[in-house]
Amino acid sequence: MRSDSNLHLKSDLKVYRGYVSDKLLVVFGHVFKKKATTLSEKSRFKHAYSILRTFQRKTISDADVFLHFNNKKIHTKTLSDGYFRFSIPLETSFQDNTQSGWNKIEVELNHEGKSVKKATEILRPYDGKLAIISDIDDTFLVSHTNNLFKKIYVLLWRNVNDRKIFEDVTAHYQQLSKAGQEKGETNAFFYVSSSEWNLYNFIEKFTKIHNLPKAVIKLKTIKTSLLDFLFTGRGNHDHKFQKIKEIIEFYPHLEFVLLGDDSQADPIIYEKTCKVFPQNIKAIYIRQTKKQQKSSTKKILQNIESLGKKTCYFLKSEEAILHSKEIGIV
Repeated sequence: MRSDSNLHLKSDLKVYRGYVSDKLLVVFGHVFKKKATTLSEKSRFKHAYSILRTFQRKTISDADVFLHFNNKKIHTKTLSDGYFRFSIPLETSFQDNTQSGWNKIEVELNHEGKSVKKATEILRPYDGKLAIISDIDDTFLVSHTNNLFKKIYVLLWRNVNDRKIFEDVTAHYQQLSKAGQEKGETNAFFYVSSSEWNLYNFIEKFTKIHNLPKAVIKLKTIKTSLLDFLFTGRGNHDHKFQKIKEIIEFYPHLEFVLLGDDSQADPIIYEKTCKVFPQNIKAIYIRQTKKQQKSSTKKILQNIESLGKKTCYFLKSEEAILHSKEIGIV
């Protein structure tokens, strides 16, 4: 008799925060073969174990996933890497049922005769003119991207409570979140990174701990082996431009503030974004990650300014805050 070990595995549905416009709803996530190992907030050894296990998670392809909304049940299947995405054209009736801000929505996994439902939230931006897209590693989360061994060390041996945030980042991001808004409303925030989906839970928890604006998080293709862990956040960064491009095209009526750092490809990606969307970019902020500013980054920012965009190459977030005030964003 043939035995299939997969029959004894408990599948896990992970649904990420989505977003919605007047015309389209986007919800996405993964289906895994096992439930995630809980991130330890106390023991360093347990934290290291959970991170390593996160990069060994196996996904399920062709799993049946359903989106429940507006009295409809929309069916799709996961891709080869366990990823699923619903891109749903909206009817007027659904538009009327969603409020600005965060709205709850439900996704269902039906696998091997068992069903599990998970709720998530979708972002519908408040009325306004501004939205913010920020990188994560070494933009607000101290990650030591320039030093591979130190980066791996802090990822493994510093749990979410021990990881550091750059000084005054929260103050700057909160000011950007509220810029031009009234009555407690906020601007839409997106965190786009070359970190993999494996680290979603960690990033979500870190941003909550440090009171950063609640955001849609868009990351890189899931990894499923320990070898992949050694190269986390590295490699090709073209996916970041594609994700930024998708967000701007999704909300063409908004102006965007882009925040990144000079450790990898953010300046190049943001320059390309300004060229492709000459009317949608309000300002570019690049954090300096070494003692000296990079001449290559300064040259790129000069070219961006020649397109009529405001730029700020800063070492400390207090400089970025001052710049945002000077140009009238906050």
